[in-house]
Amino acid sequence: MLSISSNLLYAAFVMYLIATFFFGGTIRDKKKGRSRVAGNIGIIITIIGFLSQVGYFFTRWGASGHAPVSNLFEYTTFFGMMLVFAFIILYFIYRLDLLGLFALPIAVLLIAFASMFPTELSPLVPSLQSHWLYIHVTTASLGQGILSVSFVAGLIFLIRQIDQSKSSKHTSWLEFVLYVLVATVSFIILSSTFSALNYEATFQATVNGQDTEITYELPAIVGPYEGELVSENAMSPWFYAPEWMHGQNAAMKLNTFLWSLFGGLILYGLLRLILRKRIAASIQPLLKRVNPELVDEVAYRSVAIGFPVFTLGALIFAMIWAQQAWDRFWGWDPKEVWALITFFFYAAYLHLRLSRGWQGTKSAWLAVGGFGIIMFNLIVVNLVISGLHSYA
Repeated sequence: MLSISSNLLYAAFVMYLIATFFFGGTIRDKKKGRSRVAGNIGIIITIIGFLSQVGYFFTRWGASGHAPVSNLFEYTTFFGMMLVFAFIILYFIYRLDLLGLFALPIAVLLIAFASMFPTELSPLVPSLQSHWLYIHVTTASLGQGILSVSFVAGLIFLIRQIDQSKSSKHTSWLEFVLYVLVATVSFIILSSTFSALNYEATFQATVNGQDTEITYELPAIVGPYEGELVSENAMSPWFYAPEWMHGQNAAMKLNTFLWSLFGGLILYGLLRLILRKRIAASIQPLLKRVNPELVDEVAYRSVAIGFPVFTLGALIFAMIWAQQAWDRFWGWDPKEVWALITFFFYAAYLHLRLSRGWQGTKSAWLAVGGFGIIMFNLIVVNLVISGLHSYA
């Protein structure tokens, strides 16, 4: 059953890629009839891919005996599935083909990023053995998926509206956002390549007074503090982590970050060399037919729908579960803190939008910033900051 589950997830991944190309055809074709056909084919393939991913979810559930949302691989793939689900719903409301051209690649990146983490089945730790796991995590992820569509719409709006003929703070920040997406792609490419080559670099180091082995799956740019490379035919570190970076995986996480940073710079540089202009400036001419007011409306509606769903799942249901598991509603765990930050950020978005008239560019930047907070919560809080949610 596990192999069936993996095949269904792979099928969904491929379907989303194919659907992206069909949605891309809607911006090139000037004939409305052909554009409509390409859009219809794109959404049909998207729905087939979504149903395939739903099949992955339930077959993995059957194989593990619990909802597959208990580790980073499972949660991130579920997050991607909820993003696609939110896109499908909003697509049938607004019939905006371009939304698929940007939303589906984000879902593909999430699935590919998830595959970088261990995919093996593992039993639930005691604190997760509760029906609230299904209620809290799935609702929170659904809310984040809907909120992520606001990022997609906000990004489309910014690329469409920002003047690319001259450099400004808007063009610089927009290009930085696109660079982060490119760096994510480079991380996936690098990790997949070295994983296919079965690359490993093992270090012997002392962590918290105990001798331990630390295994890198990427060549070591930075090695662990006072670590000794024991693997043969592995690249020696360029430098070693400082003494204060003494956590068992701290240097390895820094190494992964540096590879993503450098790989992103190289890939981004190649794209700039090929395009001979900023990436956003290259995309902008393709978005001439986009109605900016409609895209702005989609971004706002995504927040208006996603915010209460996220609040219900990430805060209210989470506090009820925390009371049952740890006898307190709130404990300032890093995950709890960043869920609260996300809540306040989107509450501020709605306040500024409705009370202060922040529409257009200001609203779009807030939507992009909100997605940054969601991804920080997903990646940095789970991987770097230790807390009660470190099991994820």
